[in-house]
Amino acid sequence: MLKVIYLLLCILGTVLPYSQFMPFLLENSLDIQLFFEQLFANRISGFFGMDVIVSSLVLWVFVFREGKRLKMQNLWIYIASNLLVGVSLGLPLFLLMRQYQLEQQIETVNS
Repeated sequence: MLKVIYLLLCILGTVLPYSQFMPFLLENSLDIQLFFEQLFANRISGFFGMDVIVSSLVLWVFVFREGKRLKMQNLWIYIASNLLVGVSLGLPLFLLMRQYQLEQQIETVNS
């Protein structure tokens, strides 16, 4: 059940942010300057921007520490998903694959 929840969160974490980002891309192309101007247009949007930036850094530390501890492969995938979509995909994707890894390790110990 936990894996299904993480998978659904991956889907939501991709669809919802991109529902906002795609219209921006279609209208403005990849105008990085405009992107950051709008991201920090006021204190509330700046609050959310800073929160996501710090959350991303926390995710990166967590991915590398926990991923290495559990001997997970291809940790760069979670960082890439974080950069291409956001924490909303990177975190549930890592937690989903971490759950698979934990279950596989339990099976190995029990067999």
